[in-house]
Amino acid sequence: MNRTISLRHLRSFVEVANAGSFTTAAARLFVTQSALTATIQQFEESIGLKLFDRSTRRVIMTQEAVRFKAEADRILRDFDSAISDLQSFAESQKGHIRIAAAASVIYQFLVTAVGKFRQQYPGVTFTLRDAGAEQVEQMVMDGELDFAITSRHKGIDELSYVPLLEDRYGVVCRADHPLARRSGPLRWADLGPEGFVAFTADTGIGTFLHENAGHWPVFGGERDEISSTTSLFAVLNEGGRFSIIPALAAKAAGFTDLAYRELAAPVLSREICLITRRLRSLSPSSQRMLDVIMDTIRAQALPDGVSIIGEEPAPRSPTRHTTHHTTRRKAG
Repeated sequence: MNRTISLRHLRSFVEVANAGSFTTAAARLFVTQSALTATIQQFEESIGLKLFDRSTRRVIMTQEAVRFKAEADRILRDFDSAISDLQSFAESQKGHIRIAAAASVIYQFLVTAVGKFRQQYPGVTFTLRDAGAEQVEQMVMDGELDFAITSRHKGIDELSYVPLLEDRYGVVCRADHPLARRSGPLRWADLGPEGFVAFTADTGIGTFLHENAGHWPVFGGERDEISSTTSLFAVLNEGGRFSIIPALAAKAAGFTDLAYRELAAPVLSREICLITRRLRSLSPSSQRMLDVIMDTIRAQALPDGVSIIGEEPAPRSPTRHTTHHTTRRKAG
């Protein structure tokens, strides 16, 4: 391949071929006639063929140039189209964003954020995934996701974890359960294993509780396990059971009909993180989407037990009053 030939040569050739005149073509290309003539001569010398027969009145393509003209048109059309698409992606006129998040984050923030984003960038489509924390980390590392918003699971070196929210743990159960009717703050030491439903070890909640609360009596006996908050809602709704989930999850669809009591002595909180591949930049659309998500989080009245990390506490929902203690442990 002759690397001395460039798009400038192709554009010059096509413009002269279309105009049938060096003077007219030079004006359309905003170059001098002598510069255009030199460009065509370079092209002809590089390929070893004459492209135009010149007369005093008109420039006519040679037979070889006539055959090449359609191919040159196609090359320029494809190139211009590719650049236009690239600019559209940069300006979020089109594109696709792949996000994974905890179910509670999707319910509380992402659905609203996607709606706001679509108003500004209707040409961008989405994939939203609710998957286990272990699977999410692997998908981000493999490039199957642009970013994720969920709790840290293993803490993989190849990934970057930026804390966004602090989310306090508490007990969730039916309103007629004894734990829901008990007065005063609930303490970890008061919870027994009977009726307790735990999360499996491949979930962010399950891993965090095993590492930070596994020594409490509630984890000491045989227990049922589930792998998602969706399954948990169905189990708890039968009555006589309880589980331990973060405050944000307690606001998710389904749990609003159940009682939620924050746990004290000690207070345990998870961190909801932005998870991305280390040393990889987000696409312009993904960065704009993340900005909308953060604006959505800041604009909402967060549930008790949930706060934005690194910022002043957001306005609280007035529906519940709790006693806060000082002992805190963070995931990761």
